[in-house]
Amino acid sequence: MASVLIALGGNVGDVRATFKKAIAHICGMAQAALIARSSDYTTRPWGDEEQDPFINACIEIETSLDPHALLFVLQKVEQKFGRTRTKERRWGPRTLDLDMIAYDDVSLQKPDLTLPHPRLFERAFVLVPLAEIAPDRVISGIRVRDGLAGVSTQGIERLPDTG
Repeated sequence: MASVLIALGGNVGDVRATFKKAIAHICGMAQAALIARSSDYTTRPWGDEEQDPFINACIEIETSLDPHALLFVLQKVEQKFGRTRTKERRWGPRTLDLDMIAYDDVSLQKPDLTLPHPRLFERAFVLVPLAEIAPDRVISGIRVRDGLAGVSTQGIERLPDTG
């Protein structure tokens, strides 16, 4: 079984309800166990700033799927919730964005998948929820909590639990 960290994001529709359903779909389709789920955080848009704020979270799952099979599952789940990668603008509004951050200690560079995620340590909107569930996880030689200390977390706010 592999330990996999996945970032969730979105800013269209009821994102928190989408996250809940999407996590269930990921676990079911990947025959995965949910190990941890962060709180939800509201964050400023990144890249294309002329849009609504995003909600971001992270999960840790255990799965026996290989990285490419899991990527296929994540993309199918995104599509189920209305995401069409080929028709959207880069960093634009989306119902659901699922990014595989790390898959065990696998290092991979393929056209469709790079592991660990190459821009992880530039993105506070991923590091904040990730540090909540895996502060001591070492990715690319950097402990998550140390990576978080190197970025500004201004504008990132934890949302109250939905209960």
